[in-house]
Amino acid sequence: MSTLFRRRSLAAYVYGHVLNSHKVHTSTAPLLQETGLYGFNHLKTPKGFQRFVEDAIERSNELVTFISGMPSAPEIIGAMDEISDTVCSVIDSAELCRATHPDREFVEEASEASLRINEYIHHLNTNHCLYMAVVKAEQDSHLLNEEAQRVAHHLRLDLEKAGIHLPSEQLDRANQLNMEIVQLCREFNENIINDPGHMDIFPASHIPKKLHHLARPIYRTTSGAFGGSAWSMTNMKEKGFRLPTDPNTLSSILQWVSDAEIRKTAYIQGNSAPLGNLGVLDKLIAARHEFAQSLQKFDIVSNALFWMHMQIMGHSSYADLAVHSSMASSPDIVLSFLLEMSEIVRPRADEEFKTIWNFKREKSGQLYGDLEPWDETYFTAIMKSAVYDLDSSVVASFFPLSQCLEGLKVLAESLFGVTFHHIPLAPGESWHPDVIKVALHHPDEGDLGYLYLDLKSRKNKHPVCAHFAIKGGRRLSETDYQLPIVALVCNFLGSKPASLLNHWEVETLFHEFGHALHSLLSRTDYQHFSGTRVVIDFAETPSNLFQYYAWDFRILKTFARHYSTGDVIPEDLVKSIRGAKDMFSGTELQRQIFYALIDQKLFGEEASSIRDTASIVAELKRQHTSWKHVDGTHWHTRFGHLASYGAGYYSYLYAKCFAATIWQKICEEDPLSLAAGSAIRHKFLQHGGAKDPGDILNDLAGKGILNSRYGGIVPDITSLSHEMELKN
Repeated sequence: MSTLFRRRSLAAYVYGHVLNSHKVHTSTAPLLQETGLYGFNHLKTPKGFQRFVEDAIERSNELVTFISGMPSAPEIIGAMDEISDTVCSVIDSAELCRATHPDREFVEEASEASLRINEYIHHLNTNHCLYMAVVKAEQDSHLLNEEAQRVAHHLRLDLEKAGIHLPSEQLDRANQLNMEIVQLCREFNENIINDPGHMDIFPASHIPKKLHHLARPIYRTTSGAFGGSAWSMTNMKEKGFRLPTDPNTLSSILQWVSDAEIRKTAYIQGNSAPLGNLGVLDKLIAARHEFAQSLQKFDIVSNALFWMHMQIMGHSSYADLAVHSSMASSPDIVLSFLLEMSEIVRPRADEEFKTIWNFKREKSGQLYGDLEPWDETYFTAIMKSAVYDLDSSVVASFFPLSQCLEGLKVLAESLFGVTFHHIPLAPGESWHPDVIKVALHHPDEGDLGYLYLDLKSRKNKHPVCAHFAIKGGRRLSETDYQLPIVALVCNFLGSKPASLLNHWEVETLFHEFGHALHSLLSRTDYQHFSGTRVVIDFAETPSNLFQYYAWDFRILKTFARHYSTGDVIPEDLVKSIRGAKDMFSGTELQRQIFYALIDQKLFGEEASSIRDTASIVAELKRQHTSWKHVDGTHWHTRFGHLASYGAGYYSYLYAKCFAATIWQKICEEDPLSLAAGSAIRHKFLQHGGAKDPGDILNDLAGKGILNSRYGGIVPDITSLSHEMELKN
């Protein structure tokens, strides 16, 4: 769903936001007066969300009245951006609260506020006066600067995507479908959290001790002999374990349990929950398909203020609607890219499959047994450990959470010349004692933005790692700029002592920090384009680029130190970590292509005829992976990106290719240089969505980062192929 006042979530980069009116923050002598969540005075209590919504609607209505008077083009665009900023402030705070707040009353009020403001957004998106004003502003483009022209153009397209042109009855239906889609996406994601599945294992000795902290002891009554007589029986209690089969726990079971039958049970159970999402997904596919086909794509071909002189044609699918304004521009181009990638990676993935299979045969002594899906994690972990002499606990000992945060500081200062300043939290501003707040400070430019860090796992916290853009940057006047505020949320369990992170968690932290930097370093005139407010297939590029920094010894040696001895991480250990990562990288890339193909297929042209999503997924797995499908499983019902990224999951693969090229051309030679940082900041991050993404990429990396294809853009895969030693 794409609308005027709402941007896509990144798995969870959420929306934009404003604090108290047009206040610009500084970190000098902060006032620690009592406030509400995130600095909103309204949010001192859960019920404050109600007033927050009411005030946002009241202010937005005032701006709608102003715009309806048809002021000048710059005034129209400025007022539209303030409306967006106002309503997004409610959505942003509500979504962050829903994901992180420990108080159930706050979460419930935030959920209600989110639904109410979404209803109002649909009202705004179908306001004809707003549409005519935007069209007028776009036609008066000579009065606007380049960014404002781009805002006007995108505002018009977003209103058209919301169905502004439809007759009244069809428009009402489109609004109804929009709200259904919002509710279904929420239900889909809540089911994933609330119904992870579980398995009961007896006896308890079948579960390795390192998994006991994930399990709950259970008991069952058994019959046993006593007194030396087979005829004398007594009831005995046998201890077992109940293990949830959420993705993280399932991964641990599949890696550490040697019993193949237990792994099989865990795999099937984990990939068969939540059962309720089969029906939810069917409804979501149908609603999105109907919504897309009810709309029209058109371009203004005359000077008329409304739709009477438009070229009209229908959307063929939800994927067509979602991708139309992206770099790819059409599902056909996305599909051609994915099929090309699938073909290139297949030989590498097949070879890796054979290697794992041969290892299993050798290890088990079963020369004719099949390689099953529940074998992959177990045997690849053993192989990596054997080849590279890796022990995950040894690796983690060099990554205390506190030191990893030092690593983020090193990156920011080395690349951009900025430092982190700790900001005391005002009473009522925080939602949990674990939360800290920092300012990103430049010695010449002052504070650039503010970052909340909420990194540790806890009960009732949404199990997601995400960047939440609480507040987008925008220019308020010639001298005042509304600074961005973001939250970086993770769910690190942190093994004791010292909250040690696994290396994949370090990579996740750097990934999310890439999103945060995109928001904090962007300097757009309008919050409509602030930071991560970009087309969907450009949004993941900064985060994928910063993942590289988690794998480079030159960076790791600056912060990765043993939690007890203080020793710097050995270079040989880093080489082993990287070698283990590369060992089955073809299989992992193939998996990501498979996920993207599922996403495109379910929301593509054939969506109206889909009756069994499980069979579609099974067929795609057989066609595009080296692994068999297990009948009866439906892994995709816990694939949250189908809700949040519908028809957009291919963006991760676009980003992977773009990031590989940027790394090799800009960063690899000297990854911590100010020269590399200056290029990344000034040619890339500072533009947010205010500049065409293709132009940004070409300006940053030059020739060889993207290619034109049938009117759209696809990444150049040369750099990624070189990195992974693929033949293309």
